[in-house]
Amino acid sequence: MDAEGLGALSDLCLAQVCRSLDTLCGRRTDGSLYLSWALLLPQEMADQLLHKMAAEGLLNDRTVGIFRNCKELRLRRAFIRCCPVSAEAFHLALCPHRLQELDASWVPGGLTGADVVSGLASNPECSSSLQRLSLNGLRLDWESLGEDGGTRVGFSSLKGLRTLNLANTDLTDAVLEDICSLPQLESLDISCSAVSELSALLECRATLRSLIAHRLRQLDMSSARLLFVLSQLHALRHLDFSDDHFAGLSTDDDDGREGDETVRQLLEENPRVLPALVSLDVSGRKRITEAAVRAFVEARSGLVFLGLLATGVSSCDVLSTRRDLKVTGEANEGQVCEALRRYRERECFTREALVHLYNLTTDVDKPRPDILKLVLSGMQSHRGSLHVQLVATACVFSLTTQDLAESMPVHLLTATVTQLLQAMRTFPHHQQVQKNCLLALCSDYVLQDVPFDKYLAAKLVMNWLSSHEDPTLQRMAIAVISILVAKLSTEETAQLGTDIVIMKQLLGIVQQKAMVGVVDTTLKFALSALWNLTDETPTAARHFIQCQGLELYEEVLESYYRESSIQQKVLGLLNNVAEVEGLQGDLMEEDLLEHILSLLRDSQVEVGVRYFAGGILAQLASRPEAWTLDEELRATILEDLHASIMSWAPPEREMVSYRSFGPFLPLLQTSQPSGVQLWAVWAIHLVCSQNTPHYCSMLQNEGVIDLLKALAAYPDAHSDITRVAEIILALVEQHQSH
Repeated sequence: MDAEGLGALSDLCLAQVCRSLDTLCGRRTDGSLYLSWALLLPQEMADQLLHKMAAEGLLNDRTVGIFRNCKELRLRRAFIRCCPVSAEAFHLALCPHRLQELDASWVPGGLTGADVVSGLASNPECSSSLQRLSLNGLRLDWESLGEDGGTRVGFSSLKGLRTLNLANTDLTDAVLEDICSLPQLESLDISCSAVSELSALLECRATLRSLIAHRLRQLDMSSARLLFVLSQLHALRHLDFSDDHFAGLSTDDDDGREGDETVRQLLEENPRVLPALVSLDVSGRKRITEAAVRAFVEARSGLVFLGLLATGVSSCDVLSTRRDLKVTGEANEGQVCEALRRYRERECFTREALVHLYNLTTDVDKPRPDILKLVLSGMQSHRGSLHVQLVATACVFSLTTQDLAESMPVHLLTATVTQLLQAMRTFPHHQQVQKNCLLALCSDYVLQDVPFDKYLAAKLVMNWLSSHEDPTLQRMAIAVISILVAKLSTEETAQLGTDIVIMKQLLGIVQQKAMVGVVDTTLKFALSALWNLTDETPTAARHFIQCQGLELYEEVLESYYRESSIQQKVLGLLNNVAEVEGLQGDLMEEDLLEHILSLLRDSQVEVGVRYFAGGILAQLASRPEAWTLDEELRATILEDLHASIMSWAPPEREMVSYRSFGPFLPLLQTSQPSGVQLWAVWAIHLVCSQNTPHYCSMLQNEGVIDLLKALAAYPDAHSDITRVAEIILALVEQHQSH
């Protein structure tokens, strides 16, 4: 097995462990879990298990307890990003390990930077082994740190630290001074922090190779002093001094001017300043000229990256002459995609790049899963950003429209649709976001063949439909709902059917169309949705009656007499109502049954319409004790059922599908009239002949085969019925023999 196959197998095993934690674990008195077995895992596997638990949203104070076992589960690279782990759980489960890396970024629930540092420093092995630490988005709460043996605990206690990420924290100048005393510090990220002075960096000038200082809005240094400090960092290979240009749009002060001036001077300076520099990011800086960029690029032959997004100079001609130079900007697809790759965690730049990407993808004519993956990454990183979700959902539609989705990896489409649903849920009242998501969802391939939470999707689209009446969007929403409802399990359909508001909305659309006699896709999709919603769902069928759906459907049957596609969907739903014993009395209207009987008899009517008309009549006539109309009418129905069915030719295309054969069981009893039995066996034969593997297994599992055998062997059974029953049994036997 190759490395990729081993990785996939490993991931499947870890996923299974994650799903089975409650089975595999015992519980301590504090509620935390411990593994009941003491198998020594390979060290890398322990890291992967922790990461998988975090990625699946399973890591918390209870589950992280399994890592208190440092002998069997030995962590080196710990990942608890965005997981609700408290300070106490962190100390107990992670600090005893000899960690080399820790990502505790954006951990909710009160864990502070001080908690992390004090916990790590309490383990002498960890304080020397830890090389990479990310506390992005945490509150440092530095004042709470105590002393250890008379020495104040700080970042400087972690002597082996080489890479430190303190972006989006309350980092202060004093803490920065402590950090810069680290003897091996090579990479430092202080973006979006509260530091005002960078002179402390001079303490690590000999070791610091990467400095990320994006959007330092509280920096209080003259451009001359700032340039002097930066120019002394002789080992520096990567410098990010970019700025959030959106953040300054509402201010009239000079925020960023000193930084912009520093960047201008840096670009124009002699290459002897920062001689080791091979990567510079100045995206968002607005006072850069093409001349300065040209001079900088031409003077540095070793340059491999230049960040110029939102600077206005990314189309500088010199950039196209350096094929080995990666650039973020908006001049072409390559620059925009590079921006999405590099700026995943920066909302301002993700938003900017997506806007330019949308302009590039509006007429895309070939599948681009590489770009869709970048868009998805941006959406996942900024779930709460309206600006990002608005543009990203539009990009998703452009990249998956027409037949493009069919050439995309299914797992990528699943993740994308899941994120679309997240956007719909997060911004329920933003019309354009909802519209973009609907446009992207309105794809037969996506709805039929891509796995995702179809119940959630149906709920979200129904919620949107309740407050919008735009005809185009209404048509799309109804189309999406009609397909989704057909894909739900019986349990999910029943759950959706408990909401009477959904029934009212769909019936309202049918009534709106029927009042003007329109035959369009919106009406057809609404009827399909109602049909699927009531399938083996008594509660939904009951809501249909309560909402005067029967009266409406009687009108539709009469006014659309020659529209077989409409008639079939209407009769299909009435079949569902007729299957519910407690609602059969509502259908006992002589005029209604006479009309349905006329459809059954009419040889000019399509078989599909006659089939569903027969299904309603068979269900109602199968229970003589519930029959409340004239007995002569029942006798006529039973006689005409048999005669009509014998004249039907099976349709070539699939006409109907069934979730189960449950509604057929009462109709197959040997005591039933032949017309009732014949309709049931004809229906079973129809679906079995069109999809043998699926329905033959259903027949076996649901006990229908025994009923068919009983019918075939029953001496008083009509020969027409025994013949069809025997054909079905032969089909099953033939299928099983293969």
